[in-house]
Amino acid sequence: MEQNVGDSRTLSVSFMLLAIVFNVCLIASNLFGVKIFTAGDIALTGSVIIFPVSYIINDCLVEVYGYRKARLVIWTGFVMNFFIIAIAQIIRILPAAPFWDGGSHFDYVFAMAPRITVASMLAFLCGSTVNAWIMSRMKVASRGKRFSVRAIVSSVGGEAVDSLIFFPIAFYGLAAKEMLAMMVMQIVLKTFYEIIILPVTNLVVRRLKKIENTDTFDDRISYNPFRIFDI
Repeated sequence: MEQNVGDSRTLSVSFMLLAIVFNVCLIASNLFGVKIFTAGDIALTGSVIIFPVSYIINDCLVEVYGYRKARLVIWTGFVMNFFIIAIAQIIRILPAAPFWDGGSHFDYVFAMAPRITVASMLAFLCGSTVNAWIMSRMKVASRGKRFSVRAIVSSVGGEAVDSLIFFPIAFYGLAAKEMLAMMVMQIVLKTFYEIIILPVTNLVVRRLKKIENTDTFDDRISYNPFRIFDI
């Protein structure tokens, strides 16, 4: 199998499909986050069901295609999420038809507070980038071995950064003890999700490497998160 340093600018069909699913998971998690459900005594948002999938795809992208291509997908997710939010706000202010009575329901889903929106988008961008960086560096250090360990460690790092940014901004004023409990619970649940689905993740990675005939190692690349088009 070819081992490269991710210098190809070719974007394959498999890569594009992963990027599409990544974007869908991100946008869907923001919409599903409106639903609050309980698991025993724990209150969770609906996004906890779908959002961890974006981290799993992130791991697959870095493992097979390298950090630089993963960085491009992360930024497309950020831009598409912003696009959906912006369009939703425009649609909200359009005058409703006299016979339509769904205005309050539509507003309930899409009338996101600016603080929550900023917290969500900033947390996603930073958390996903950290996840990709850890995955990339650990792969080089381990010479491509122990994918499962790298996937878990990188996800814990990314999710920790995500939570450390999102909760203080989104829930400013909440008691520190309560906020810390929410943050820890989110990290633990998302990590558990990743562990449970690891066999599937391993299978996908092996299949992708076989299809693409590549196994990218990020030697001598720039980890600058803003070099979006350096792929």
